[in-house]
Amino acid sequence: MGSGQVTSTSELFDFQGKHVTVAGLGVSGVPAAKALHARGAVVTVVNDGDDARAREQAAELQALGITVRLGDGATLPEGTELIVTAPGWQPDKPLFLAAREAGVPVWGDVELAWRLRGPDAAPWLAVTGTNGKTTTVQMLASILTAAGLRTAAVGNIGVSLLDAVLGEERYDVLAVELSSYQLHWAPSLRAHSAVVLNLAPDHLDWHGSMEAYARDKGRIYEGNKVACVYNVADRATEDLVREADVEEGCRAVGFTLGTPGLSQLGVVDGILVDRAFVENRQKNAQELAEVSDVNPPAPHNIANALAAAALARAFGVPATAVRDGLRAFRPDAHRIAHVADIDGVAYVDDSKATNTHAAEASLAAYEPIVWIAGGLAKGATFDELVARSAKRLRGAVLIGADRALIRDALARHAPEVPVVDLDRTDTGAMLQAVTEAKRLAQPGDTVLLAPACASMDMFTNYNQRGDAFAAAVRELGA
Repeated sequence: MGSGQVTSTSELFDFQGKHVTVAGLGVSGVPAAKALHARGAVVTVVNDGDDARAREQAAELQALGITVRLGDGATLPEGTELIVTAPGWQPDKPLFLAAREAGVPVWGDVELAWRLRGPDAAPWLAVTGTNGKTTTVQMLASILTAAGLRTAAVGNIGVSLLDAVLGEERYDVLAVELSSYQLHWAPSLRAHSAVVLNLAPDHLDWHGSMEAYARDKGRIYEGNKVACVYNVADRATEDLVREADVEEGCRAVGFTLGTPGLSQLGVVDGILVDRAFVENRQKNAQELAEVSDVNPPAPHNIANALAAAALARAFGVPATAVRDGLRAFRPDAHRIAHVADIDGVAYVDDSKATNTHAAEASLAAYEPIVWIAGGLAKGATFDELVARSAKRLRGAVLIGADRALIRDALARHAPEVPVVDLDRTDTGAMLQAVTEAKRLAQPGDTVLLAPACASMDMFTNYNQRGDAFAAAVRELGA
């Protein structure tokens, strides 16, 4: 970890009279345009789409005197001095190439929120990673609340950071979920403490390479004040800590599912323990909570809890608040959610496992498993996932557009596992999948929906896919 002269305060920026282009409408663009307009900027919003929703949002902004250009997100408006972009816009878009040629800086909505913080603004405890971000941020917010702190779970989790920073409510600390997209466009962000939970190939079409993806994730550690938290089991996260330029005295803190070493949090005899934020950590460890306090106590979820605990402890939260916060936490729907037990078989919905890394974590939590998988692969390959999980599989039921990729991986690495290949995408497909899984399962097994794929080939989103699974299970049980 490098130690440079990094300031934790945002650079002041006078927007009065500045010509600012906001790229994209949606949940980040509209509040960004309003915030900039309120500070005297001359705002132009550009948007690729020109649908009914975009026209409705455009009309709202135009009523304030903001210029909106629909159907043209490629051309740089004349006189632009700054671009504020929605996080999903790819760096190779013509708008950004034109900005680079013209020497115009590009910020994301997170960067804008950071710059607009007041002098007494709440510090940020920041979380990123390929999987587990939302759960970890929600656990962290629950722990901070249990400690009596005014907090909110914000960022990529759905609550706008701009709203949190500019709203009337005052916070002691914010639990902030940040995606790789958001971090790419946030050059001056400096968190109190931060964690990269894990790194696995994802969004490579956006970032261009695994190296670029990891580099953007690693930005979360830049300028950290107290702790850079990393995953002992994922060496790449520790490498990012080593490369980070942080404030003097900031520490590297690991979390592990095993016995913790010095400056780590880990697990001993079913107890979550802290050897990082205790006096005389060479000899002492602090009990934080029991594994049974984590809901659900699957291995990857215990890792999430340890990461959340590390950030909370870095902020000075007592051990009792870690325990109470974890006990109070309830995971969102479709994240390893137990739906029902039927004839001695457990049915578990992890529709949120939309990539191979998430699915592998889910499969590691149960045994034996009848696995329901498939959907849109987004360029993923499945050999490694299947090879690592083969011994846990009782059977597999495959659905969706790219199911053949999983079927072929099963044939190569788990040829003895019976596979049902469902060639249908209608509304009854999930009921048939669950019915086939029930036929393959034996008492004591788990039927697990962990698709390892995106859902948009058959469903609106992973929520609808999970709802369809739960409805099919209930119908089967009835």
